[in-house]
Parts: sequence; structure tokens; C-alpha cells
Amino acid sequence: MKRIALTSLIAMTAFSTAAFAGTIHGKVSGSWTILGTAEKNVAEAVANPPLEQHADVIRIGKNSSWLRNVTIDYQIETPHDTDIDAGVASGGITVDNVRGPAKVSSASGYVHVYQVDRDVQISAASGSIEVSTVGGVLHISSASGDVVASDVKGEVKVTAASGSIRISKVSDRVEASSASGSVEVKGASNDLKVRAISGSIQVSGDPSANHYWELKTVSGSVELRVPSNASFLLSAEATSGGIRTSLPVVLEEQSKHSLRAHVGSSSGRVEVHTVSGEINVHGS
Repeated sequence: MKRIALTSLIAMTAFSTAAFAGTIHGKVSGSWTILGTAEKNVAEAVANPPLEQHADVIRIGKNSSWLRNVTIDYQIETPHDTDIDAGVASGGITVDNVRGPAKVSSASGYVHVYQVDRDVQISAASGSIEVSTVGGVLHISSASGDVVASDVKGEVKVTAASGSIRISKVSDRVEASSASGSVEVKGASNDLKVRAISGSIQVSGDPSANHYWELKTVSGSVELRVPSNASFLLSAEATSGGIRTSLPVVLEEQSKHSLRAHVGSSSGRVEVHTVSGEINVHGS
């Protein structure tokens, strides 16, 4: 059995299995009101839990509008061959060790997703996001909160309005953007596109083999670390700031705030731009 844990004020969860042979546990608690305790509401929720099943689809929390001042903590165990579609209004959610695909959302609370064989899609209005070991594509959208993603086999696309982004161990293309927060990508080995409005960018990896990297920030520095034998054409521009590189390069064009140079045989292509900040390129 595999486990999905939900902690929420109002939860709406749907998941489908080839044949449901798992268990669902719910812990119901009530809060004080001006009319007293919520003992009656707790008793009603225990007697009539917001749970229904149609064929191989299980739904939790669909008809829970009648619940008042009641919190339900769910713990769900399912077979591995499970598709997940889960969302919480207030609380955290963890999905661990399922086949997927998995679609997870949170209005206010953390989202943790681990060990999903297929694609993963996550959205959060307010709360941190942590993801690791995804066998397919990963798409993340965050309005406010830090995002950490690692060990993803497919394409990664992350957008954050406010919060830092950290991505590592990705085999496919990466696209990351943050309006307010830093972006860090470790071990990039495919095409890469990173944009930040207010925040620094740090990237390590190898842009060789005809890959294209585009790194842009309005207010923040850019730090790029590549292997000493990397091969790419570097185009860098810092409107207000310096450009430094410790790699041996063949200059094509250089000015106070711009640089165009060949590194190795120039098999890849790297474009870096910052309006306010420095650009540093190092060998590893």
C-alpha cells in the first residue's frame, strides 16, 4: 500500500485505481464557537464522512459544505497504480510513491510530492512546494512560496510570483521564472530558460552539445558555473555591472558592459542579460 496524507479544513480529493484495495482514515476535530463546542458537527462528520465511490474513482470532500468548525485529517493508503487529483483549501498535502499522473493544488498550505512514476502538475496560492523523483514531466505554479524540485526525468517548468526556486538533477529541458526571488539550477544538461525580475540567478551544468541557455534578470547578479572543457558561444550583457569569466575564451566582441566570446568549439549557446547586477562565468 502507498500513502497519501491530507491535512485540510475543506478537502476535495479524487483518485482512481484499477481496483481500490486500500484504506482511508480520517481524524475529525472541532473548534470552539460563540455557540459553544462543535461536538454535534464532529459527531455528524464521523457518522456521515464526506466520502463516495463510483466504480474505480474515490472522491473525498466533494459534498462537505455542510461541515462547520470541523477539521478532518485524512490518511489514505492506495495501491501503487493510482492516479491522483487532489486539492486543499487550507492545509498541507503530501503525495508519496504512486504511479500517477498526479495533479495537486493548495490554496493555503504546503505541497510535497515524492516518487511519482508519471507526470506531475502542482499549483499553490500560498505555501512551499517540494518535489523529488518524478518519472515524467513536472509543471509547477506558485503565487507565494519557495519551490524545491529534484530528480526529474521529463521537462520541468516552474513559475513563482514570490519565492525562490531551486532545481537540481534534471535530465530534460528546464524553464523557470520568478517575479520576486532567486533562481538556482544545478546540474543542467539540456536546454535552459531562466528569468527573474528581482532576484539573482545561479546555474551550474554543461551547455555543450548544441544546447541553448537563456538567463535573464532585471535586478540581480548572474553566476554561471560550467565544466572547464565546456563548449559554447557566450553572449553576455550587463547594463549596469561588470562581466567576468575565468574560462579561456576567444573574444569576438567586447565592451565595458557586453561580451561575445567562443568557449571551446562553441557547440552550445549561452545568452546572459542583467540590467542591474554582475555576470560571472566560472569553470568547475
